[in-house]
Amino acid sequence: MNREAIITALFSLVSTSASFATASRRLKLWSSMPSSEKPALFLVERGDNYVRASEAVPEAVTMQLEIYIYTEAGKDQSIVPASVLNPLIDAVDTALAPSPLTGLQTLGGLVSHCWIEGKIMKDAGDLDGDGVAVIPVKILVPR
Repeated sequence: MNREAIITALFSLVSTSASFATASRRLKLWSSMPSSEKPALFLVERGDNYVRASEAVPEAVTMQLEIYIYTEAGKDQSIVPASVLNPLIDAVDTALAPSPLTGLQTLGGLVSHCWIEGKIMKDAGDLDGDGVAVIPVKILVPR
């Protein structure tokens, strides 16, 4: 397993999925970012889960990550903030779509599968203007 190659491949895929003004693997607070740096995408590693079914079988490793997307469309009262955030989430979703041939997203053959799993947290920014989405991603790594 080469974690850095895997994370780099994922970051390359999702950071180019839409016109993000900022894309980084180092998370920043949205309140500290100027308007010129949004929309922004951040990829954050949350940990690895090792599961071993038996001693005769190598463990399965699932990497857990989160993609953060920041917008500030809610500061413009003529725009529905979700109408700016939703297409950015859709772009990431499309980038992580499985191959129609294999049914898997393998990040160019580096992993067994990469997918979105779990609840996407969304706050479009209706009240304070700052929108955020947190997309949970899992990666199954062959051993």
